[in-house]
Amino acid sequence: MSMPEQTVTGQTLPSVIASPELESQKQVLILTIVFHPDTRRIGEIAQFEKLSGERPKLLGRALPAFKHPDNTSAAMPLNDPYISKQALRVRYSNGSVLLHRDSSSSRAQVGGRELSGETRLSRAQLEVGVPILLGGRVVLLLRRTPQFKPSSQRGLCFSGMIGSSAYMGRLREQIAQLASAKLDILIRGETGTGKELVAEAVHGASDRASKKMIAVNMAAIPEALGPALLFGSAKGAFTGADKAAVGYFQQAEGGTLFLDEIGATPAEVQAQLLRALQQREIQTVGGAIKTVDVHVISATDAQLDGQSCNFKAALRHRLAESEIALLPLRQHPEDIGELLWAFLQNSMASLGQSHVLPQESLRADEIARWAELFHRFVAYSWPGNIRELSNCAQQVASASEVSAVIPDIVAERFSDTSTTVHCDVATVTRATVPRSKDYSDQEFHEGLRNARYEVLRTARQLGISKQAVYRRISESPDLCLASDLSDEQIRAALRDYPDDLTATAMQLRVSRTALRGRLRSLSVSG
Repeated sequence: MSMPEQTVTGQTLPSVIASPELESQKQVLILTIVFHPDTRRIGEIAQFEKLSGERPKLLGRALPAFKHPDNTSAAMPLNDPYISKQALRVRYSNGSVLLHRDSSSSRAQVGGRELSGETRLSRAQLEVGVPILLGGRVVLLLRRTPQFKPSSQRGLCFSGMIGSSAYMGRLREQIAQLASAKLDILIRGETGTGKELVAEAVHGASDRASKKMIAVNMAAIPEALGPALLFGSAKGAFTGADKAAVGYFQQAEGGTLFLDEIGATPAEVQAQLLRALQQREIQTVGGAIKTVDVHVISATDAQLDGQSCNFKAALRHRLAESEIALLPLRQHPEDIGELLWAFLQNSMASLGQSHVLPQESLRADEIARWAELFHRFVAYSWPGNIRELSNCAQQVASASEVSAVIPDIVAERFSDTSTTVHCDVATVTRATVPRSKDYSDQEFHEGLRNARYEVLRTARQLGISKQAVYRRISESPDLCLASDLSDEQIRAALRDYPDDLTATAMQLRVSRTALRGRLRSLSVSG
């Protein structure tokens, strides 16, 4: 799937459309590639349409075959040499799905835990989505979703509309349908789900694309100025009106008017807005009635219905001649890999760091760091939706100067158990947790350096415990903690880098956070 060259500043990408037609489609088990060393394969899917308790399906290096649902390229297996041919066996059992790993198979994490033996995944877990990390290199998401229909999605492409899920395919189809219609549209969805980008996609695919799309934030319009800003005003219509002003409706003549945050429209303005929509006529303040030709698209994350709502029912129904409902990102997590990859590409390019992005030629430990990063992103429930995902990707790009780094501020979000996808395995036996000694001294030192000597970050990236990191540091003659440094060692390093605490910490090979604590005790400015 082609990626956009850049992400428009201040906008987010769309989530999915909630459609009764989609919800009634056949539900199947789908595996989505969230990360693969060959990053071109991110977003590919494989379907488990039929599973029986008698004959399990294999998940591994050679099976099943994956492909992008929106193209005709040949399906291919994972083909990663670090993954066993029979990494996992998959079968149904009493409404659940059983995953089994043999002791001789490559490592696998299921739902965030190392698997040795067998685990049972409930229907509820599968509806949320279960992350699977195979061989420390390939990240998959196993989820029950509507069945894909590649033929109906083929050829539909809108700039920035990233995602290969069934929901995203249906969203693209509906945008194409509505773009050719003459109906006003109401877009509903949580904040950060990409309502403005959907409006732009509809406008861009319509016969009004050559004209302007004027975007207006209704929440930012002062109540007293609402009519003048929307409909225009004549010279002298009110104090300070020293000349005639053209309103937003006239500015969008022949094109599209996008009314964002429509739920914040003042009650006094709602009646005039309703007339404008019904008659396509506006009353300029202190002036004449004028006819306008505009396509109106509105959007809100607010509740417009109900007795406690002061939004006029007639206006609500007039705005929604057609309605698009965007689902939050947590309800189509199979798109996270493609979204994250696109955001990282854009952010790294803007920083001049595209060379840091994962490539198949990287060492195994570097690929593992990128896989773990994508694994942790797909296990998070994203309360801020795609806007939050974009923000976190930018912070990762800024921190990843040499290889993949999850900055502390992002790691803290992922540590919040209330916003993490929980997929606790039910019957795991003999969990095989990575040990510190599994890493050579060189690999451990590189891990520390890439994590900027932060113990928690190092532990997460290497997949070991904090205690193991502390133990390896204490056993190494070349490493120490900030608490072990002498006052003179710290002062000497500060003389080399008087205004750069990060560089000082890197020279001393200690955590910047811990070093700052030492500086406070020394009464030295950090």
